[in-house]
This record gives sequence, C-alpha cells and structure tokens, in this order.
Amino acid sequence: MEYELVSQTPSEQPIEIVEEEKMFEGALPWVIGVVSSLFSLFVVAIILLWVWSNAHDIIIGGPSPTLTGWQESYYDLTGFDEIDHLDGSGVVVCVVDSGIELSHPDLRHQTLRGWLDVVNGQSEPYDDEGHGTAMAGIIVAKDGLRGNARGVDLLVAKAIGSNGQGTDEGIAEAVDWCVSSQADIISLSLGGEGGIGFLGITTDQLENSVQDALDQGVFVVAAAGNDGQDDDGDVSSPGSVENVICVGGVTRLGNVWSGSSRGDNNLQLWPPQLPRSDPNKKPEVLAPGAEVPVLMAAGVGDTWWGWASGTSAATAWVSGGIALVLQEYPELQREGDSGGVSAIDLVKEKISENSQMDDGQTEHDERFGYGIFRIDLLINSLGNNSTINYSDSFEGIEIIHLDITIDAQAERRKTANVPPVSSRKAAE
Repeated sequence: MEYELVSQTPSEQPIEIVEEEKMFEGALPWVIGVVSSLFSLFVVAIILLWVWSNAHDIIIGGPSPTLTGWQESYYDLTGFDEIDHLDGSGVVVCVVDSGIELSHPDLRHQTLRGWLDVVNGQSEPYDDEGHGTAMAGIIVAKDGLRGNARGVDLLVAKAIGSNGQGTDEGIAEAVDWCVSSQADIISLSLGGEGGIGFLGITTDQLENSVQDALDQGVFVVAAAGNDGQDDDGDVSSPGSVENVICVGGVTRLGNVWSGSSRGDNNLQLWPPQLPRSDPNKKPEVLAPGAEVPVLMAAGVGDTWWGWASGTSAATAWVSGGIALVLQEYPELQREGDSGGVSAIDLVKEKISENSQMDDGQTEHDERFGYGIFRIDLLINSLGNNSTINYSDSFEGIEIIHLDITIDAQAERRKTANVPPVSSRKAAE
C-alpha cells in the first residue's frame, strides 16, 4: 500500500473556518463605522463643551494639585486656616504694582474700587508685565487659587512698566493716590535704593509719600528685597522706613528663604542712620516667599497658574493678613475711632510679640525678623481677654499676649514637595 502527502489548499479548508472569515470580513466595516462615529461624537462633545464654557464664562481645569497643596501648606504655616470667619470685607487695600488682568479666571469676580495708570495713562485695567496680577491674586483670587482676603475693596495703581521697573516719582504718585482714595493698606511688592535721610527727613520722594501715608494712619507693607545671597547690607526702600511693615520670605519648611534680604539695624555714619529699635527693626516679619502659588497674566506664560519666589509674594501675603486684622477690629482702620499712627504702632508691637520665631530664637534676627507672620496669633493677641490697657487712644480694647513655644513652632513645619513641571515661574 502506497501513501502520499496531501497538502490542503485554502479552497480545501473546513467549511467552518471559511464561514468565520466571511463573517469577520462583513463585520469589519461595521466596527470601523462605529469607532469613527464615536470619535466624531467625542470631538463634537469637546467643541460643544468649549462653546458652552465660553458662553457661561466658565474655565475648565485649574491649578495643579501641587500648587493647591503648596498653598494649603502656607495657610497652615501662617495660621490663615484658623481664621475662616474673616475675608477682609470693609477694608480698602491698594496694590501698587504693574497692574491687574481682570480677565484671569480667578479674578473675573473682581470689581475694582479704583484704578490708576501712571505709566501709560490708560483708563482700563491691564497688566503688561504680570507681576501685579500675581500679587493681587494672593489677596483676592477666587475659585482656582484662593486669596487670603477675598472680600477687600481693591484699588490698583500701575506704577511698574512692562520692563518690571518704575520711577520714584511714579510710585510716589501712586502712593499719594492710594491715600486720597481712602486706602487702609498700601501693598508695595517692590523696592530699590533709598535716599539720604536722618531723623525722619529724607531726599527720597517715594519715602516721603510713604511717610505721609503712615502719618495719616495708612498701613504700608513693603518687600525686604531679594538680594539675600549677595546682600548689600540692608533691606530695600521703602521697606526701610521706620513704621513700614517690612516683609522677608520664608519657605514651607519654616526656614528663611535664601534670597530674603537681611536688615542692618545698627548705627551707621553713611548714609546716616540711627540704630533701629523694637518693634521697627528690619525686616519685621517673614511670610511665604518660596514657590508661592500665584496667578499668571495672559501673554506672560502658557498657563493661568504658576509659582513665584521672592519677598514680593511675602508682602502681598501680609497685606491680606493686615486686612483681616482691620476687619476684625475696624476701630484700627484709618477712619476708625482708634485709627492713626497709634494703631500702626499697636499692630506692629503685637506683630513683634506674636510672630513665630525660629527654633532657639529669643529676639529680633536680622534675617528672620521677629518670626513668621501668624495671623491667628496676631488677631487673638488683640482680643478682649485681658485688662491690660495699651494706651489712652485704645481705651476699651483689651489686649493679651500669647507665648509661642518651640513645640508649637515645630508642629507647623511642612515637608517639601516636587515643583509642578507644568507651571511657569513668575517674575520675582
């Protein structure tokens, strides 16, 4: 018997296999059609969602979880998470900077109390540099990031140009406008060389305007400066003016930010300066100054939210905090029953006594100031739980002093996080 190998040709495959192949070939166009239809519906849905969000003025997305986490860390470090019943309502804050972009999704709720442009004379608010939007956002941002005093009446004076610089004359004009516009607080996230001054007399026009504001009971908050790694020996002007609250920067770990300027509080012959004394030694206090979540102006970056390092951010943070103090104690506002220079003196005294000093610190430090700004301790220190009478002008206001222990300081330290790769660093 002979055997031979028989090869099976496609036409000779089992009937079942042939039928399955035909079914697949028939179903393939149907599958492609369904997938194509679903993809088309997805594209149409995105377009409709975009049209709907624009029609209803809604922004899809927001700051990264890293940024919001950093903000919460700073809220915890400075005690703002303990003061949730205050938003700065009834307090007028004037931000002197590069302007403000009200089209930002976190600022679209904002209506300005007043606007001044000493750079280009434009009548409508704008920001061609971005710094002012970032600083104003620290105070009044809403929805994405949250400002620490969202209820304030906001004045904005543009005195910084698109190059990030301004003149003494222009900034002085802006400060004068803030005063005439009934500001309770002027926030100056800027600084430069001071004039030659002695015994309250100075050749610097901006310092003179700042002193006039202080004399009328307006709180002035200004940046210490960012030259800490190559320090010129003192804080920037006008933070150097005696009754100004001069602010340095702190990290989320509770350490002084490396770029924060130190203060020279000693006697010096040139330029002439008498020794500074408590509670006006410089800087007075530290506030968030490293990788601080901020708003980004359109045209400055490719995102609405980012972060910035510098004492500018720290200044805005404290300005918002002082607004909460003045809301809680309206008698300390410039038009209040106890307003004026004595109100500034009182608040500065309480800042020097109720800020969170560094571990082992017992007195003012040329870089750490009187400590980290703690809004909860500051407000509580002005409370009604003591019979101590600070001065005749504050009759009826009872004051307490809350001691800050090293244990309490350690509890508020936060661990560092990884920088957000999708965010762009704003100008310092």
